[in-house]
Amino acid sequence: MDDAQLLRYSRHVLLPELGVDAQERFAAAHALIIGAGGLGAPAAQFLVAAGVGTVTLCDPDVVDLTNLQRQILYATHDIGQPKVEAAKARLAAINPEVQVVAMQRRVGPDILPDLVRAADVVLDCSDNFATRHALNRACLDAGRPLVSGAAIRFDGQVAVFDPRDPDNPCYHCLFGEGEEMEETRCATMGVFAPLVGIIGATQAAEALKLIAGIGESLAGRLLMLDAQSMHWHEVRVPRDPACPVCAPLHRSALPQ
Repeated sequence: MDDAQLLRYSRHVLLPELGVDAQERFAAAHALIIGAGGLGAPAAQFLVAAGVGTVTLCDPDVVDLTNLQRQILYATHDIGQPKVEAAKARLAAINPEVQVVAMQRRVGPDILPDLVRAADVVLDCSDNFATRHALNRACLDAGRPLVSGAAIRFDGQVAVFDPRDPDNPCYHCLFGEGEEMEETRCATMGVFAPLVGIIGATQAAEALKLIAGIGESLAGRLLMLDAQSMHWHEVRVPRDPACPVCAPLHRSALPQ
């Protein structure tokens, strides 16, 4: 690290739990963020500001006037522009040392495996169960930790699914695919603007902890926030031994 980098990241370097070693790990790391909306915007800003070397940002949408109430990467003049391109320009202004890869497309099983394998940590900031389950499978196959966030109305949640520990659950253990679950979206239900900032920032914190190898991650725990009362509630999430997604992987890893 040169003198300018030491000064830029000094408030992290001063923390004994981080220091220069962790900052160098940040610089060498690659974070994949799926979704550049309310959650992806603050998560990307914190990861880029912290000096994560490469951040890949995937989102198919363009900036809409309704986004500006909560998606803090964007300005009025960005309306009509691809979100990932507007985000890339804003993030470059925050920290030009970070490589931001902008992908304006909806990611699916055809491309997710390669994207996930190239990353050290994956942040799920998407808004639909199909993408969440596809991400879960890709992270399980690649052995990459997945930081999942969601926010609707005044309710938010964050969890980490880390397949590097066979005792940890996967996303499917908590939210089974194909179950009768209503897909609620901001466009029809609304969302409290600061809530997405709180959840997205928490996702960034978990991602940085995973990269640095410090603290205790949210693996095996679901953290839920009621923003009206500002009460956090935590529940333990056990691994489902009969999970059709992760159980076969655990069985195949057992000695024959």
